[in-house]
Amino acid sequence: MHHRTTPVRLLAALTLTGLLLTGCGADATPAGNAPASSAPAVEAAQQRLVTTYDGGIQVLDPATFKVLGDFPLAGFNRISPAGDGRHVIVSTAKGFEVLDTGAWTEGGTHYAQAPAMTDIVFPTTKPGHVVRHGGKTILFSDGTGEVSVFNSADLASGQPRVETHRGEEAHHGVAVELSNGDLVLTLGNEEERPGIVVLDKDGKEIARNEDCPGVHGEATAAGEAVVIGCQTGVLVYAGGAITKLDSPTAYGRIGNQAGSEESVVTLGDYKQDKDAELERPQQISLINTETKSLAFVDLGTSYSFRSLARGPHGEALVLGTDGALHVIDPDTAAVTNSFPVIPAWEEPLDWQEPRPTIFVNGHTAYITDPGTNTIHAMDVESGKVTGTGMLERTPNELAGVTG
Repeated sequence: MHHRTTPVRLLAALTLTGLLLTGCGADATPAGNAPASSAPAVEAAQQRLVTTYDGGIQVLDPATFKVLGDFPLAGFNRISPAGDGRHVIVSTAKGFEVLDTGAWTEGGTHYAQAPAMTDIVFPTTKPGHVVRHGGKTILFSDGTGEVSVFNSADLASGQPRVETHRGEEAHHGVAVELSNGDLVLTLGNEEERPGIVVLDKDGKEIARNEDCPGVHGEATAAGEAVVIGCQTGVLVYAGGAITKLDSPTAYGRIGNQAGSEESVVTLGDYKQDKDAELERPQQISLINTETKSLAFVDLGTSYSFRSLARGPHGEALVLGTDGALHVIDPDTAAVTNSFPVIPAWEEPLDWQEPRPTIFVNGHTAYITDPGTNTIHAMDVESGKVTGTGMLERTPNELAGVTG
């Protein structure tokens, strides 16, 4: 691999933030992606679903739920869309690996072929959050505190050129790079995670807030407002400033969120029992990044961290343990529909154990039921179940691409 040094963010920022920023670029080389000329053209873009199971990953056709590819992979592996409509990032023992789902569009022509694991890898220990924003893919390594940023579209050509930023201390964190180059980065170590820092494209510190104990999770709303969760509320970064929104209870954790470019409101969970072995919350939070306010909705049912999603028009979607998909208007905080889809279920104590999961692609919500090894396709607006498939393996995580 050939390395180059990217422009280093201002050294003055090092004193203020404790961050060491470096860059690494790699020549783009073919890595498992077939060139368009060797793949068959198809009439329309082919979506793909990706599920994990105990011992591997499967790629599914979302229309028939037929298995298009099966990749044995030991360990507990997490999956996230890469942001280019084709690839999926897989967190493994090696680091961040890349799965080619085999469906993409190039120059207005649609292509489809068999899925394949590429040899693209971003080596690290404890690979963590994957964020997609503004055409960029942002990887955060919990083991090193390193942030890797690359153009999502570059994955089609092989190992992409990467800009890296390293925090002074490793922690379970997340980072978001905005379109103007601002980098929102969590702060912390193995003992505590107190808040965030924001740097501009030259490394100068724009803002900092350390009133966010247990910082966790992120979501970006319309207008590039970034929301980061805390055990006492949330931090909102917008317009060059950080605003703390406090929970109404002393302990009010908002640690998992879902954002939409169609809405200024992000959807979050809401937990109030600090000492619970596993709290089963029945309230969700709505964070308005425009009015800088919090609202809460009592669903009358609990949910899990894999229950939150957004609809095509910014609808807030929550898959409840009552087996229904609850649709919430984020602006009025009103539950507008509750569509039954699977049997009632209970969240397992171990967060790595399979539980019903939702993933939305366009107007369709895909919902898994590990209890029956099934997957369902539901129209978000009508609530009609448009397809159901039996799976060969018990599904755990669920993701997908647009093709």
